[in-house]
Amino acid sequence: MQYFGIIISPMEIYQLRGFAAVAEQEHLTRAADRLHVSQPALSAQIKALEDELGVELFERVPTGMALTSAGRRLLPVAQSVLSAAQALQNEAQALSGEVAGHVRMGTVSDPEFVRLPRFLADAVERFPLLEIELHHEVSGAAFAKVRDSELDASFYYGDLAHASVPSLALREFDFCVVAPAAWRERVDGARFAALAEEPWILTPPISTHRVLSDRLFQKHGITPAQVIEADNEAVIRSLVVAGLGMALMREDLAEAAAAAGEICVWNGARLSTALQFIWRAERGLDPVMVALAELVRDAWPESRSRSTRIEREELAPAAR
Repeated sequence: MQYFGIIISPMEIYQLRGFAAVAEQEHLTRAADRLHVSQPALSAQIKALEDELGVELFERVPTGMALTSAGRRLLPVAQSVLSAAQALQNEAQALSGEVAGHVRMGTVSDPEFVRLPRFLADAVERFPLLEIELHHEVSGAAFAKVRDSELDASFYYGDLAHASVPSLALREFDFCVVAPAAWRERVDGARFAALAEEPWILTPPISTHRVLSDRLFQKHGITPAQVIEADNEAVIRSLVVAGLGMALMREDLAEAAAAAGEICVWNGARLSTALQFIWRAERGLDPVMVALAELVRDAWPESRSRSTRIEREELAPAAR
């Protein structure tokens, strides 16, 4: 294979995979486990690649392996080579009537909300040679990882936009403000300024959930007095039910919890956002990505606006 005038041998492809895996895992043994090779074999691959390139790619640190400055500069090029090799293999398999390959896909929220069980069941039945590697992410982190090529695609909710990250809107939904059931008397009819004095359970800043919370506080010109940070919706729900603070909760979850007498809902605000499917633009014409988007559209038939077929041009608008 030739890339930028450099001849890449099959062995060097394995070395580049090892380089990328160690960079992602930041640990030699974990990377070796992921690649299903021994730790000494992977270490030898990295050493051979460093000798070939004439630079050191990693340095040992107490927690494992860290990229050197040269490693940080060369990693995106190595990832591009690997993506090109994968695209070549995928296209060849598509020409033979098969869709096969590996895709790193992010998922957010609970599996049922993004219809992940149906999506995966259809994938197994229709594309048995398609390998889907799932990563559960905070919504904002999912977007950043697709943008930075750490993920090939992901479910995502929010309104971030980037030229290299096309999206398919699946549905809109609301968040509402909730509090422990025992707080009902002081929450009903309260002004937001009073609620801001209560403890609030918020997600990390990169989360869309946190962005919505921040917008609510900014709208009222208020900063929450006390903040407890939690990294997923299930933990937030448990903390609210336990009486530890107020939070934003997805409306369908809030309605169910309120009906069970576990929480109460403040009716002074609804915050809307959208569930989307996003992907790397450079993989838009890849048969694997076409198949992935088709599976998503079939799991979300209401998202189809013009046709019952996936048009390849829709997947790579920047390539038109």
